Amino acid sequence: MSEKTADTLQYRSDGPADAPVLVLGPSLGATWHMWDRQIAELTARHRVLRFDLPGHGGSPAEPVASAAGLTDRLLTTLDTLGVQRFGYAGAGLGAAVGADLALRAPQRLASLALVGASPRFGTADEYRQRGVVVRAHGMDPMARLTPEQWFTPAFAAAQPAIVDWAVQMVRTTDPGCYIAACEALAAFDVRADLARIGVPTLVLVGSDDRVAGPAAARTLVAGIPDARLAVVPAAAHLAPVEQPAAVTDLLVRHFAASWQDTLADVPVPPQTPTAFAPGPVAAPVPDAQPAQVPAPAAPPAPHRPDPYEPGLKLRREVLGDAHVDAALDSADDFTRDFQELVTRYAWGEVWSRDGLDRRTRSSVALTALTARGHLDDLAVHTRAALRNGLTPTEIREILLQAAVYCGVPAANAAFRVAARVIREETTLEP
Repeated sequence: MSEKTADTLQYRSDGPADAPVLVLGPSLGATWHMWDRQIAELTARHRVLRFDLPGHGGSPAEPVASAAGLTDRLLTTLDTLGVQRFGYAGAGLGAAVGADLALRAPQRLASLALVGASPRFGTADEYRQRGVVVRAHGMDPMARLTPEQWFTPAFAAAQPAIVDWAVQMVRTTDPGCYIAACEALAAFDVRADLARIGVPTLVLVGSDDRVAGPAAARTLVAGIPDARLAVVPAAAHLAPVEQPAAVTDLLVRHFAASWQDTLADVPVPPQTPTAFAPGPVAAPVPDAQPAQVPAPAAPPAPHRPDPYEPGLKLRREVLGDAHVDAALDSADDFTRDFQELVTRYAWGEVWSRDGLDRRTRSSVALTALTARGHLDDLAVHTRAALRNGLTPTEIREILLQAAVYCGVPAANAAFRVAARVIREETTLEP
């Protein structure tokens, strides 16, 4: 048994060093200890590697804001250990890493189990609001929601010590890393790619999972060619903790039956360099007149891609899917061109420029909207500012500064609007 901190992800190794490797990935807010009850049986056949997400447990607080980024860190960590082929089981965000592994590094993956998983977790707006709440109030609101998110009411009532352990685990997670992980889940969407997952896959879900329930599990099974479904009764999102025996049995059976033929490295044939034989060199011609070389034609103008789609993506990330959907769905023949103009030029051309980060652009937008008294748009951009990383304290300071240069009446109206929006956005509904 060993416990280490790598340059990439912190990991723990259990089981025989020469056994096939099985990697276990944790859920958002959890540490590798969520798999403790599975280790005794899994290590009978495997070398089990568990890892902590950045800022979780004792891992370094180095935020990663995408499932692909977490996958890359995991693969680099496994490379340092000399692990090329492995089985993988992940829960929640750990399952998103597993799906990304299957799509981007299928040659490394022998078999896959997705626990409490979904091809898309909720909505992007939901996870970005979590980030807003954590910036405003720290991890306490997320910790208080843990029992009802992770466990069934009966289990929570019968196992108060485990519930308290879970609450403390979430409360001690680094806020910045938690916010980045929420961004990873907000952006995660593999619904269109499920058919490309080519490894044997177990989709395991608690019957009472409120985060990624049986409906999401059935979507995964319907889309992945070689997948089967297992629903664990009387379990919620953290099924490995709530029903450890049932989950362990399902994992042991799956990896014993579905492990692909061999875990030996697949040799990569060496590339043969291409040999170039020089041709004959023409002898110089005495007193020859230089050939008339025509002036080169002007290069064609570079093709400039339409900024509409990047603008729409950025508009959704900053303002939220719900707001953008409402704006686009309500557009008619009279207003549709205006919505396209806003998307293409305000978002695709200006907001997407590299000169300022999104926090700074939000600060400018709040000041300008306050000065002009555009209170409806100020509400929209107060929400956007919170999503872009500004805290309520920073928004307050922006409006105080605006009061000096834009006028007290304008700032007074802006404060009323911003205070209402901040209350709404920093109150997380169960």
